[in-house]
Amino acid sequence: MKVLVVGSGGRCHAIVEALSRSPQVEKIYCAPGNAGIAATAECIAIKETAVDELCAFARENAIGLTVVGPEVALEAGIADRFKAEGLRIFGPTKSAARIETSKEFAKELMQKYDIPTAAFRTFGDYDEALAYVKAGTLPAVLKYDGLAAGKGVVIAETLEQADEALKDMLLDAKFGQGRVVIEEYLEGPEFSLMCFVNGHEVYPMPAAQDHKRAYDGDKGPNTGGMGAYTELPFIDEADLDYAMNAIMRRTADALVAEGAPFCGVLYGGLMKTPQGIKVIEFNARFGDPETEVVLPRMKSDICSVFCDVADGRAPSIEWHDFATLGIVLASKGYPNSYEKGFVIEGVDTVDGSVYHMGTAVKDGKYVTSGGRVMIVVCKAPTLREAQTKAAAEVAKIGCDNLFHRTDIGDKAFK
Repeated sequence: MKVLVVGSGGRCHAIVEALSRSPQVEKIYCAPGNAGIAATAECIAIKETAVDELCAFARENAIGLTVVGPEVALEAGIADRFKAEGLRIFGPTKSAARIETSKEFAKELMQKYDIPTAAFRTFGDYDEALAYVKAGTLPAVLKYDGLAAGKGVVIAETLEQADEALKDMLLDAKFGQGRVVIEEYLEGPEFSLMCFVNGHEVYPMPAAQDHKRAYDGDKGPNTGGMGAYTELPFIDEADLDYAMNAIMRRTADALVAEGAPFCGVLYGGLMKTPQGIKVIEFNARFGDPETEVVLPRMKSDICSVFCDVADGRAPSIEWHDFATLGIVLASKGYPNSYEKGFVIEGVDTVDGSVYHMGTAVKDGKYVTSGGRVMIVVCKAPTLREAQTKAAAEVAKIGCDNLFHRTDIGDKAFK
């Protein structure tokens, strides 16, 4: 089978690497791909949102399966178009993807179907939104309603921070024209639960924990994720059962009831609060960097899993029981402004998986070309061993303009 992966980051590199282990896969294309993906797949210079071109490429090259990585392609309606052309695609329709692309839609769906989440109000007017924050308690969580590349969420601890964020989102249209969801602030450990979903059928992956803040100790601004790990000691079987039944299955059923059945990966960003597990956010695709630590644990043939879910069959999924931990190396200055083009040394010496997020090749060497540049993932029988190994392997990578967190996974030991 020929397979097309749509996307360019570390998540797509992990998907390509997992597909390369399948005996069913004859050839992998990735559009547009990146410098690291090019070692395993043939990279095609087509943007993720160029739906017509991607569809034509799949048809002309007899692609048997297309797997969608990023949310922007889903919002562009890639799944709808491929299905209309009779092409097999793994990813939800534009309508179902609203669970991610519209925070307001997601919150109203949760409210309607009694899916546990933070109390909220939605605003399109700056003055009304600021008055609401002033009348409430701090911290407050402000979320831009549309897509914002993981940067449209602000936890405002002061009125000044709230005011600045509301100006960005409602007056200056920093992320585009949109509304703002203001939520109550919840506390507790966060975790990510990704599930393969087709309609009412929901199949969980191992839970993972992402680290959103830029610096050690959860300091600094929110990012797209600075590292992740699996094997979460603070989440037990009862927690997972509740999350599956009260949240993930109920959400899949709700989308069917709303006439937007979901097919693909439903990502639950969840929090274990003193009042129980609640939803922080939903994504309509594999998480990043969680995918990079979850997919290496899949024992089954991922191509079969993708095809079974896309075709409405029950997949057979087995997982390895080792732990994984990944540390992201990011350009200094990220998630704000940063420079590109710095040479990266030592990647080939790493004993583990290196998934490229934002790299390019110049004069035969890898150079930085994005905010998050790569993630080093190590596996071991225990989480502590995986953490120690990942720290040692990251140290082998040399670059004048990269930084990383040194406390990924520490929360598991508190």
